[in-house]
Amino acid sequence: MLPVAPFGSTGHQSTRVIFGAAALGGMSQERADATLVQILEWGINHIDTAASYGSSEERLQPFLSMHRDKVFLATKTGERASGRARAELERSLDRMGVDHVDLVQLHNLVDEAEWEQAFAPGGAVEALASARDEGLVSNIGVTGHGLPVPGMHLRSLERFDFASVLFPVNFVLLDNPAYRADVEALLDLCAERDVAVQTIKSIARGRWADGDTNRFSWYEPLTDPEPIARAVRYVLSNEQMFLNTTSDARLLPMIIDAANGSLTAPTGDEMRADIEAEGITPLFDEARPAAI
Repeated sequence: MLPVAPFGSTGHQSTRVIFGAAALGGMSQERADATLVQILEWGINHIDTAASYGSSEERLQPFLSMHRDKVFLATKTGERASGRARAELERSLDRMGVDHVDLVQLHNLVDEAEWEQAFAPGGAVEALASARDEGLVSNIGVTGHGLPVPGMHLRSLERFDFASVLFPVNFVLLDNPAYRADVEALLDLCAERDVAVQTIKSIARGRWADGDTNRFSWYEPLTDPEPIARAVRYVLSNEQMFLNTTSDARLLPMIIDAANGSLTAPTGDEMRADIEAEGITPLFDEARPAAI
């Protein structure tokens, strides 16, 4: 069985593998339905989508009409102004055919100007807090991509009592001393405040060599079972972390197999051997901003 853990202070016992519903964005309804049936069979009880994930929210609607009570449902808004964030949330509820979500997240809140707008009077944080008071959402989180994100999340947690954070974690990223230091500081604060920690990009190999992003994922993932298993164990061996699955749904069975096994951390030598054998490179550096 998949491991479960309290999702921060939300009161939900979430599977530590969270289904990244970006995978549904470009699927037919038939394939999305079949994928979601498989998600239930694997025991995943937490789904993470976003307003910007193509048709993902619409693809979830038939499943949620029958199984809403079986999953913790999270979505995201990329809007920073109050009215626009509220409108996007309402559209998300309508697309999914639900009257509330368990978590709404400020999507990729990293840019300084956007950060200031979101927290200012008339900003998205104000709108989402009002939506929580009205019962449209139960919890509010924040997500981000790229090297600055752990530091930005620390700032965000100083300004608002977020229930969750989301940021990239894999071995090669944490091999960056500055990024690792920010992540460790963020993990300490999240432990102190009982904030759920979600991770993404666990099985990333690197950016596509030809720059083509018109694929199942904007980055190139690992595809062989053994390196995937070590990458998954690297994340889940830290009991504080949840792992959000890749948008390439073909790789889901390998991720689930890895998470169902021993979660003993791989050694540094094992991970460095994978870096060499698989040609793993960092997704982000100072010269290459994050994609969403």
